[in-house]
Amino acid sequence: MVERAGTTDISTLTELRLAYLQEDSGKMNKEVIQRLRNDLPIYFHKHLNQEIFCYLIREDNEVAACAFLLVVEKPASPMFLTGKTGTILNVYTKPAFRHKGYAKEIMTTLLSDAAEMELSTVELKSTDAGYHLYQSVGFSDDVSKYHRMKWDNIR
Repeated sequence: MVERAGTTDISTLTELRLAYLQEDSGKMNKEVIQRLRNDLPIYFHKHLNQEIFCYLIREDNEVAACAFLLVVEKPASPMFLTGKTGTILNVYTKPAFRHKGYAKEIMTTLLSDAAEMELSTVELKSTDAGYHLYQSVGFSDDVSKYHRMKWDNIR
């Protein structure tokens, strides 16, 4: 059963985020890991269940899978009439619990909540491994006349 994380889960959310980042980006140096381990709990205490909603599935009292929904409110436009949009982050299932349908179960609950929150759109970046899962819950490729760009301040 999917549940929303609370403040008692912050240390678990921190470790799940670190596990996801290490698997996604490869080995991180000790300084980066320590900075994240220090800063993530502060972030979660400040934003959990306000701008960031974290979904968990537990198996035998251990968190097996998670996903985060970051909600942002922008000035409304024809592309997002309510002004509220969501970005999905950190969809992660611990290796021992994979291939049990947990990610799909979390995504279904998360998207139901997104509809209740009246988010105009929800976006994510998908790896090849997750692509079919996201299609199966209603995501499609985002084709736009705009180029997705970013500016990095800290490298």
